[in-house]
Amino acid sequence: MLSKIRYPKDLRMLAVDELPQVCKELREDIVNELSVNPGHLASSLGVAEITVALHYVFNTPEDRIVWDVGHQAYGHKILTGRREQFCTNRKLHGIMPFPSPMESEYDTFTCGHASNSISAALGMAVAAAKSKKERKVVAVIGDGAMSGGLAFEGLNNVSSSPNDLLIILNDNDMSIDRAVGGMEKYLLQLDTNETYNDLRFRASQWLHARGFLSDNRKKGILRLNNALKSALSHQQNIFEGMNIRYFGPYDGHDIKELVRILRQIKDMRGPKLLHLHTTKGKGFKPAEKHAEIWHAPGKFDPETGERIIKDTTGMPPKYQNVFGETLLELARQNPKIVGVTPAMPSGCSLNIMMKEMPDRTFDVGIAEGHAVTFSAGMAKDGLLPFCNIYSAFAQRAYDNIIHDVAILRLPVVLCFDRAGLVGEDGPTHHGAFDLAALRPIPNLTIASPMNEHELRRLMFTAQLPDKGPFVIRYPRGNGVLVDWRCPLEEVPVGKGRKLSDGCDVAVLSIGPIGNTVEESIHSLLATHHSTLTVAHYDMRFLKPLDEEILAEVGRKFQRIVTVEDGARNGGLGSAVVEWMADHGYSPQVVRLGLPDRFVEHGTVSELRQIVGIDKESIIRAIIG
Repeated sequence: MLSKIRYPKDLRMLAVDELPQVCKELREDIVNELSVNPGHLASSLGVAEITVALHYVFNTPEDRIVWDVGHQAYGHKILTGRREQFCTNRKLHGIMPFPSPMESEYDTFTCGHASNSISAALGMAVAAAKSKKERKVVAVIGDGAMSGGLAFEGLNNVSSSPNDLLIILNDNDMSIDRAVGGMEKYLLQLDTNETYNDLRFRASQWLHARGFLSDNRKKGILRLNNALKSALSHQQNIFEGMNIRYFGPYDGHDIKELVRILRQIKDMRGPKLLHLHTTKGKGFKPAEKHAEIWHAPGKFDPETGERIIKDTTGMPPKYQNVFGETLLELARQNPKIVGVTPAMPSGCSLNIMMKEMPDRTFDVGIAEGHAVTFSAGMAKDGLLPFCNIYSAFAQRAYDNIIHDVAILRLPVVLCFDRAGLVGEDGPTHHGAFDLAALRPIPNLTIASPMNEHELRRLMFTAQLPDKGPFVIRYPRGNGVLVDWRCPLEEVPVGKGRKLSDGCDVAVLSIGPIGNTVEESIHSLLATHHSTLTVAHYDMRFLKPLDEEILAEVGRKFQRIVTVEDGARNGGLGSAVVEWMADHGYSPQVVRLGLPDRFVEHGTVSELRQIVGIDKESIIRAIIG
């Protein structure tokens, strides 16, 4: 069946009885491709029926489907003209890892982060109404995204703005790890059979003809309807309480029933929510059994389900694992330490501490702003939170960092995982902006370790008394030291390190990119037989800057190269230029970092070469 479908209009030519086969083949396509070209597996398998039903019932792309958490959308990509290109998914210059309107008219909005679908879809629904278009708009929210604050802000506005939005809640009890929070207790059943809806429709027509359905009276009658329903069921529903009609929960894997329900409710006036129960990883037994492992499993055998795991014997550990092990070590020594993460305990390795100290670790769901303010509240009353957030997702907590942490100078340790270029997940996931965004904020200490030993020492330093808010950023993936354990020692705040001396050029770096700088300097000396001597300084801290190093460099060098795995505008290079200008020095400063554009997806090594922070680019900058 799938070979007959290039676009949704082809899908709509099929009979309903043929749709289960389409779903089966769609899952097979996803499994077979991702077994050799890794990506997000379990989430897309779980929404096969929802994907097919939506494109079957709605007139896409004229009707809008707004996906939330874009790693659900692989089936959507395959059904919307990209099946032949799907083998390039997440590869350099290939199709994008998440839906994007820049790639396809079927991709209605950017959805690399969670919880934005309801707000965006409501905007589209209002725009359609204003332009008198008979356009249907559907928001598909799931994988734990309903725990995000933005989702509730959107729901609040949906309930108070005239609109015909349909919200589909894909309830699989998961984000990446198991979903947390109390949303489940609010969800009730509501029948959608034809008799019920016909009776409701005829009643509304009767009331409208007699002038009882003015806007204010409509709200009153809907509230009365909801109150009677709550009284009969002895329960209250949060959505009905917000004047959003609620349908469900239903089996999200019954494609024929989904088509029936969607046809029944798509033309109903007013906001609606359809609650569907699904299984993350559906149709592939290993993924159903261990959805958190199969969220993004890497390469695997599609027949046996055996994952092809690279032998890491003798390799350095991942930075996230060094964080997790070190945090547990510190927590054993310091009873004030607690761990906080927004839905990423395994992704950031907080699960290491969670196993031993479940009462001192908190997964707050996909709610980055809440994670920071929750940490601030604990810090205000004597605890010492280590709040771990992926760098790109921490952008959502910017105001919380300023308003709730920095102003009061609270001892919250913000650990930004996946800082810098992250590779195949692309522009929505690159940790590009944290250094530049945080540098102007008073009271923050901002640091980035060059290796695992430095990470451990910075974490130890951050939990010492009177350090205030402390930011530590580190990249995705493996470190550089096999023997990563070291004594936990204090690092003087605001002090960098001179790693090599020279007289001609000074290179100032921050974070693990400093290891590439070291390689570049060694390669320059070895292969170019250069008489050029290069000094290398690991700045360690973006804030406060090591002014002794800067004064030494300003006096001694006329040529400076700065290197950072972050936005060039506003980061380390900008800070160095500002300091030199403020203190009367005028060296030539070459700033290497991420450019003033969004960087596409590809491997980290490919992207570093493109943006000019790989070894060869650093060598060229040093030579001038």
